[in-house]
Amino acid sequence: MTLLVNSSGSTKDRILGAAELLFAQRGFDGASLRQLTAAAGVNLAAVNYHFGSKEKLVEEVFRRRLDALNARRLDALAKVAGAPGTTLEDVLAAYIRPALDLSHDDSGSLFMRVLARAFAEHDDTLRQFLSENYGHVMRQFTTEFARLLPQLSKQELYWRIDLVTGALTHAMSGFGIIQRKHDVSELAHREQTAQHLIRFSVAGLSHP
Repeated sequence: MTLLVNSSGSTKDRILGAAELLFAQRGFDGASLRQLTAAAGVNLAAVNYHFGSKEKLVEEVFRRRLDALNARRLDALAKVAGAPGTTLEDVLAAYIRPALDLSHDDSGSLFMRVLARAFAEHDDTLRQFLSENYGHVMRQFTTEFARLLPQLSKQELYWRIDLVTGALTHAMSGFGIIQRKHDVSELAHREQTAQHLIRFSVAGLSHP
């Protein structure tokens, strides 16, 4: 069955939309360039022109979402970092809320499935790309967590941040036991998720 994406928008956007859809459904290796060009309604030359290779296309799918996400995170962090009255809740909100906003956006929810594929497939090239392009974001948050949690060793702090990120990724996936009730709005459910996750993360990070 041929999958077709919205024909409006630029050729590059159509290719990215088709790639995101196919990567979510079939994985990075399972989605062929032939399937992708058919879904986007373009030829192979267009993919090569805009991206050069399938590997670069995968990277651009991530860059399209993660650039905006991490810009929002860093903007939020900049408002509280280093301030004497800053709490763990403030820093966690800067880290968690923009990610939850993305995951509940119509287009962002599809990207969450792509992200889940990336974790499941253990692609070393993609892991390196993410580390090189977005590792600085995690380092800035870690610096602020370390300032607020001076009693923790570096290794212990890394363990806890890693587990918080795992809990956030799970919440973003929407695969958990807690699902939105029919009488609860999407916005209210997202707020409930953020509040529970922030409280949970504060407890985990600050535990003796």
